[in-house]
Amino acid sequence: MDKISKIFSKILPIYWAFLTYMLLKPGQENHEYWFMFNGIDKVLHVSIFAALGFSFVATFPKIKFSYFFQIILIYAFLTEILQEEMGLGRSMETLDIVADAIGCLVGYYIYKVLAKHFF
Repeated sequence: MDKISKIFSKILPIYWAFLTYMLLKPGQENHEYWFMFNGIDKVLHVSIFAALGFSFVATFPKIKFSYFFQIILIYAFLTEILQEEMGLGRSMETLDIVADAIGCLVGYYIYKVLAKHFF
């Protein structure tokens, strides 16, 4: 395990646990801040899943792309299903899953580009 993988092997479980908590905690709409706009939740989904995808592939750099994508996509589906089923003011949205998939791909490719040039 190289130095980057060692670092991210410590970051990934903490980030993933925090992300799960944030995705499943009771929801509340808040439109009072200047940066709130329609669709910000999709931007957030892309961003947080890009960080997850980057962290995951940094931890497991030799993982096959298909396994990586399946694991992240299953997680995205499960969190959306749980949001719906838990009844805590959140709901399942198909576009969130699409944003999650795009985010994990962005994180994957950012890691691959950086690994090619810097790691």
